[in-house]
Amino acid sequence: MKITLRVWRQKNRNAKGEMVRYEVDNVSTDMSFLEMLDVLNERLTLEGQEPVAFDHDCREGICGACGVVINGVAHGPETTTTCQLHMRSFSDGDVIDVEPWRAKAFPVIKDLVVDRGAFDRIIQAGGYISAPTGTAPDAHATPVAKKDADRAFDAATCIGCGACVAACPNASAMLFTAAKVTHLGTLPQGQPERSARVVQMVNQHDEEEFGGCTNIGECAAVCPKGIPLDTISELNQDLLGALANGELS
Repeated sequence: MKITLRVWRQKNRNAKGEMVRYEVDNVSTDMSFLEMLDVLNERLTLEGQEPVAFDHDCREGICGACGVVINGVAHGPETTTTCQLHMRSFSDGDVIDVEPWRAKAFPVIKDLVVDRGAFDRIIQAGGYISAPTGTAPDAHATPVAKKDADRAFDAATCIGCGACVAACPNASAMLFTAAKVTHLGTLPQGQPERSARVVQMVNQHDEEEFGGCTNIGECAAVCPKGIPLDTISELNQDLLGALANGELS
């Protein structure tokens, strides 16, 4: 296939960015989207031009490092990570716009790379438990109901890619925050900090200048791991309960 890319190029967070047009020939339908960008970057490097900067790591849909907005949709036309999106999802002659996540809390570092340190600070605010570390306990030492175990596992699959923020008209990170709160709050090991956790993590979410959640649902629609929207309802229940009990930061 022959593909036309319009890629956001920005030297640093203080520079003015712009969309730059590139033609990419001989694109195989078996290539991943990132492999196609690799082909473009190899050509740019050979031509003495600056390659397009983009985030990636495992390229197996696990780490959450990759992530760009493709034709206005976070991660592109399939519900998967950018690294697992393949060029067979596009057609010969397509024009594809590629942009970074757009959010005040995710400042652009260069081109398609954004600083997602805000997610790390939300985790640091309360995404942990106080259970003693050391020798791993036996698997059956703390019985957990199947329903709770499944719920915690579903929430724990969040990889922190940031697609929820990119898709939300308010640039809210509430689905990410709710996934972390629900994961730990559903398990017995997470109960000691349950009230303090939700208050501290929501406060940090707001301090990072993410937008407020208005239950539009775009976050869940693009989430590559299928984090359910009702985790936000669970966060809200925990938050109201914590505030009612005087759990203030």
